[in-house]
Amino acid sequence: MNHFDVVIVGAGLSGIGAAYHIQDKCPGKTFAILEGRDVVGGTWDLFRYPGIRSDSDMFTLGYNFKPWREAKAIADGPSILKYVNETADENDIREHIRFKYRVISASWSTANACWTVNVERGDEGDRVQFSCNFLFMCGGYYSYEKGYTPEFKGKDRFHGVIVHPQFWPENLDYAGKRVLVIGSGATAMTLVPSLAENGARVTMVQRSPTYLFSRPDQDVMANILRHLLPEKIAYAITRFKYTQMQRFIYHRTRVAPRKMKKLLLKMVRKGLGPDYDVETHFTPRYDPWDQRLCLIPNDDLFKAIKSGKASVETDTIETFTEKGLKLTSGKELEADIIVTATGLELVLLSGVDFSVDDEQVNFPDTFTYKGMMYSGVPNMVHTFGYINASWTLRADLTAEYVCRLLNHMDELGMRQCTARLRDEDRDMEARPWIDGFSAGYIQRIMHLFPKQGDHLPWLNTQNFSLDKKIIRRAPLEDGALQFTNPIAQDYITL
Repeated sequence: MNHFDVVIVGAGLSGIGAAYHIQDKCPGKTFAILEGRDVVGGTWDLFRYPGIRSDSDMFTLGYNFKPWREAKAIADGPSILKYVNETADENDIREHIRFKYRVISASWSTANACWTVNVERGDEGDRVQFSCNFLFMCGGYYSYEKGYTPEFKGKDRFHGVIVHPQFWPENLDYAGKRVLVIGSGATAMTLVPSLAENGARVTMVQRSPTYLFSRPDQDVMANILRHLLPEKIAYAITRFKYTQMQRFIYHRTRVAPRKMKKLLLKMVRKGLGPDYDVETHFTPRYDPWDQRLCLIPNDDLFKAIKSGKASVETDTIETFTEKGLKLTSGKELEADIIVTATGLELVLLSGVDFSVDDEQVNFPDTFTYKGMMYSGVPNMVHTFGYINASWTLRADLTAEYVCRLLNHMDELGMRQCTARLRDEDRDMEARPWIDGFSAGYIQRIMHLFPKQGDHLPWLNTQNFSLDKKIIRRAPLEDGALQFTNPIAQDYITL
């Protein structure tokens, strides 16, 4: 059996960052990355649809240790993939990756103070095992095998091509074609202007509108600072600016939702002109940040609509037809291609089955510890980013915390750390893992996720400023995180 101090699951943005932090802060630790696919990059390699880009700025989606050097703050998918691969290569991380090693299950033994990780290897699915003292789950939050598609009536009747963005065909010819994009989330907002720019006649079909905000894809001040200051200092300043801006905007949506709604809709009216029906097509029924805001870089969606290359229909779908879609209003839309940009299928912990001392872990019965660990599950940390800020802000914090844990356990001579409910925690209110966020892709799966409590450290805060205090700076020993299972004396002597 292959044994390592740490096994990292996933070689995407989170997993590569985790490996860097362990090399940097725990240089004596051995580690391996198990990656189910045959490439580095995760999301940024998997998604290949036209226009794929981030909807977060790269000064916060980028790592805290590697400055983003490109001119565009809002980057396309290939640029982000290049950045992740550069990080792996510059730090000799690739040699630690086992490609096409898909983790199926993991079982913890208190007696041995280790995880046994069961893996399917290669295309044939050969079974192999790894063991490790610490398991670091960095595999993202959605299924790579399937996207979310509602049950549409009459779908099999359509004579054209139906595509989900997660599985975009490499050679799909859409130039000059009539394309219907079903959905109003970030993927649809990216696809529509890109398809229109490349010759398609596009209609976005949405059940309900989404809040949009527009800004340039380049930050002029950041690019100036990069030329005037040392690279790391310029990056740190710009990163701080963006974290504060994210925090301010989100806070304002919570305390003054009407004002923020008015401001966002004013931006849309400016982009589309006074004659456009913003009330019907771009005025959501919920408050800002009850669902994620969609970024429109350089007004690209607005420009596509104003040019006549793209349009929006706000209605529900009654049925697919041979020629396209029939809406509840009776209107029929003809199409050559229908794109179901209807969302992701979330999974918890990459779909891995866990057991602790031969007892299956039922995660809905557990409480999250600081949004990273789970009550009663030893020596395992899970990277899960923010819904209201860039994913990597939390991924970096989480990796730093793992390094603190590993080093602290060595100092104590202990092999196990476990988050456990204290007496004062047992009657706390059980709240959803993500609270106050109504997006369908979250709500569909929340019943399968761990709970959060009503006080620290049992909160999944979604607050970067608070997390810096409770994850980066707070003492590790707080009574809830217990360090046990001392290293045997004869082992120390050896």
